[in-house]
Amino acid sequence: MTLLLDPRALPRFADLTADAILPALDAALDKHRAVVADLVARRPTDFGDAWLPFERADTALDALWSAVSHLHAVADTPELRAAHAEGQNRLVEHAMAVAQNRDLYEVFVALTAAPAFATLPLADRVAVERAVRDFVQAGVALEAEARARFSDISVELSALSTAFGSAVLDATEAWTEHVTDAALLAGIADADRAMFAAAAQARGLGGWVVTLQQPSVGAVLTFAEDRGLRARVYEAFGTRASDRGPQAGQFDNGDRIAAILALRREAAQLLGYPDPVSWSLATKMAPDAGEVLSFLRDLAARARPAAERDLADLRRFAATIGIDDLQPWDVGFVANRLRLDRYAVDEQAVRRYFPVERVMAGWQSLLTRLFGIRLVARDDAPRWHDDARFFDVIDEGGAVIAGLYLDLHARAGKRGGAWMAPARPRLADGDAVAVPVAYLVCNFAPVGDTIPSLLSHNDVTTLLHETGHCLHHLFTRVDRPSIAGTSGFEWDAVELPSQLMEDFAWDREVLTGMSGHHETGEALPVALFERMLAARRFQSGMFIVRQVEFALFDLLLHLGTMGHDPIEVIEAVRDEVAVIRPPEWHRFPHAFSHIFAGGYASGYYSYLWAEVLAADGFQRFVEAGLVDRATGDLFRDTVLAQGAVRPAAESFRAFRGRDPDPAAMLVRHGLAG
Repeated sequence: MTLLLDPRALPRFADLTADAILPALDAALDKHRAVVADLVARRPTDFGDAWLPFERADTALDALWSAVSHLHAVADTPELRAAHAEGQNRLVEHAMAVAQNRDLYEVFVALTAAPAFATLPLADRVAVERAVRDFVQAGVALEAEARARFSDISVELSALSTAFGSAVLDATEAWTEHVTDAALLAGIADADRAMFAAAAQARGLGGWVVTLQQPSVGAVLTFAEDRGLRARVYEAFGTRASDRGPQAGQFDNGDRIAAILALRREAAQLLGYPDPVSWSLATKMAPDAGEVLSFLRDLAARARPAAERDLADLRRFAATIGIDDLQPWDVGFVANRLRLDRYAVDEQAVRRYFPVERVMAGWQSLLTRLFGIRLVARDDAPRWHDDARFFDVIDEGGAVIAGLYLDLHARAGKRGGAWMAPARPRLADGDAVAVPVAYLVCNFAPVGDTIPSLLSHNDVTTLLHETGHCLHHLFTRVDRPSIAGTSGFEWDAVELPSQLMEDFAWDREVLTGMSGHHETGEALPVALFERMLAARRFQSGMFIVRQVEFALFDLLLHLGTMGHDPIEVIEAVRDEVAVIRPPEWHRFPHAFSHIFAGGYASGYYSYLWAEVLAADGFQRFVEAGLVDRATGDLFRDTVLAQGAVRPAAESFRAFRGRDPDPAAMLVRHGLAG
């Protein structure tokens, strides 16, 4: 039991059975309650006596629950899901009881008022001050009845968010199409056919099975010549967990969305905010909803003419290949064909140069050149699946400074998308010394029997994106876990490191170093790279307006100014910014896990907001010659290592020497010269 709660040890996944989770959680909660009771009874005013015991108890809880949550995301089973759901309820109930404990709040307020507080290291002071702020944000100042209601809302929201994500996963796994006629898969590469064949074999079937896992959907919508197959996959994917489509009502998230929105509005108003957006922005860089809306609408106005040209190009080209009525399920297919025609960039040919192991070797080389670190595999680290790998992160002096788990491939029981999550924090508390550990998770095509997992260029970009998040966690020099790495960092700036790292995928030397044809070993040819670079901004206008659509939908839905029906709001947003409309039966909101089961509620705009920082920040590397160690060290020291000990804007200025220039982001997308 004790080992499951040890933040200095790697998670013991084999011991985290469904039966073991709740007893271990109860033990951690009991310990946490005892610490709180002791602090309230003693009322210490010394940092070591008041804060550190509380932080240690928090960290032990996190050590357990980060591992449980990770397993729920990558190795889900009905038993694990049930234990996770019950444990999440207990954890949130406890967290709210602690956050609304006025006596504990007063202990920390008194700590900030003690004369010695001003002499503490900056990180210590910021950790306590942030905790005091978070007490207020959790309703500690509310009267008893309102405080209890706020707590109940928080527990219910947590359960609804978990259920929302589970419904999306269930809907994703419930739909398949069994293909027995190879002609239906015309246009699809051998590597993707092998993936479909493996899916069929896993189900005891012959032929091929198309699923709704991302690599499968991407392969069909981009390459399948059969228009009917594309339409069926598009409909099944676009109606997941909704009242429409082939699974109509089976996993419907509609009622959950309504309940989540109503509870978020009520919680915000209890705290004195007019709406959930104001509540969300209280701890972000952006000052208010008006400025964010202006930013998004200005970006849409700049991008829409380019998006309209992009769509007109697609329609003209579609007509030349026999598609006179371009539909949403045709867009990826036609775009791939147009890119091939205009730039001679064949996505299937590009993928052959990026077998996953070659990509990972080049990726490690980039990290060494930029930051002086090496990744050394360890076979003795506990794992949850054969796909998973663990690496010690080693500096130039040979010291282990961090740890990194990789889980790169799509499979059953694993939710879609790509993400970084903290596994262990940096710890430096007396004799307790431990390095930070992160999870880096993707959903690349599975490794085949004869053909390796081949990555698209977009997959390579995704890998670098999540690497930026990992480096933010792994390079921290902050000893207080609550404000180290990405923890406590303003949410609308947290994509700065990730989006900055993406741009290295467009450097010829870097990309060539990550390549090697899966049959010949040949590096990515210069001529092919140059064609890829020429096509970089292909359909960039459509991409930007789509991102603005998501961000506006999120904000306007939570503001409530257009009503609370998600379908009505998304349609109104599309009236304003979209250039291509999904069918009326499409149910994008029902699987929008970022805002209903993740951390981006009233904050999806963060991707575009932070891209302003990232695009301008990357220019610092360009000015220094790109893969420049001195600039890498500067970025590490001024941004990645600092965590939330200072505002993100200050960290950016320390790196760039000035405030961000929005022009770099516009140039990045071809919207300015």
